[in-house]
Amino acid sequence: MKEAIRKRARELGFDACRFTTAAAPESAPQFQQWLTEGQHGEMGYLERNASKRVDPRRVLPGARSIITLAVSYEEERRVSGAECRVRGTQRPGGADHTSRITHHTGFIARYARYEDYHEVIGQRLNSLTDFVNQLGGESTRSRWYVDTGPVLERDLAQRAGLGFIGKHTNLISRGLGNWIFLSEIITTLEFEVDEPERNRCGTCTRCITACPTGAITAPFQLDARRCISYLTIELKGPIPVELRPAIGNRIYGCDDCLAVCPWNRFAREGQMMKAHARPDLATPDLLELLALDEAGFKARFAGTAMARTKRRGLLRNVCVALGNAGDERALPALQKAAQDPEPLIAEHARWAVGRIEMRNVQRREPKPANASVKPI
Repeated sequence: MKEAIRKRARELGFDACRFTTAAAPESAPQFQQWLTEGQHGEMGYLERNASKRVDPRRVLPGARSIITLAVSYEEERRVSGAECRVRGTQRPGGADHTSRITHHTGFIARYARYEDYHEVIGQRLNSLTDFVNQLGGESTRSRWYVDTGPVLERDLAQRAGLGFIGKHTNLISRGLGNWIFLSEIITTLEFEVDEPERNRCGTCTRCITACPTGAITAPFQLDARRCISYLTIELKGPIPVELRPAIGNRIYGCDDCLAVCPWNRFAREGQMMKAHARPDLATPDLLELLALDEAGFKARFAGTAMARTKRRGLLRNVCVALGNAGDERALPALQKAAQDPEPLIAEHARWAVGRIEMRNVQRREPKPANASVKPI
């Protein structure tokens, strides 16, 4: 039965399929501690359904197994200009890279440059779940999730042998790298479990060093409140002023900790998402985005994961990106945005105007004749 399910999963476009029990993940105590410390920020849903997340059998009574699946969103071996550019203005302990950013081009995390993966994968996962139930017979009950369910999916995926959780707290597959979507089917059927994967990070700390905001506070520990993905997607209010400069030109998510992982050299392109790519999201023009009204935003991002930020959230992020990487050509658009009826957008636009004007003043100020002379 396992091989039949794996075969059907491959036919539907999944890149990996593994099996584990429905027992509580071993990491449940650490997850509870993370919540207690408030490192989840405003993601209150994590706390509300914590009891289910730490025990899949509360999600589906009678559950005995979990089928874990991966879909690669690795692109064919071509690297765009947006992928190459340094996307921050200052990394902890690093140098200022502002000059290497195209002034009015934004960065969107790779996973979001497709039609909404929840819908694309969900349709295939629903078909696979029907197949599992047919194999099991009338008494079989199963429930599937793509990223949104109350389960600790990375922990379950590691226990199933799909990959291992890296120091950046994301799952890394030896065969797919870490450009992967996870999903799972919780079922009342019982399967022989697959071997778990052991951690293979070794002494590598590239992801920790790469994090622009220092959100990876220690190996395998993430403070979501500092993570750019959280700040640009999950956070609904103002982005903390002290973190705005480190966001660079990122307007939806951040790939830095994923991009530097050496396991990506084994990544291979997946087929399921390929047909649903949105090339227009690879190098978005920030000034065009800032001009979007409500109808324009919905038309541009309908059917994508980015729709969840709503106009107010995305334009907030666009203002921060322009404040970090824009020049005087962005000022008229930002000054107009500073009058936006949405206070969140207006405040971030005013901040961006101040940043650009400050840079302009600094450029115009004459340098002291002995500026290059080091003090004795």
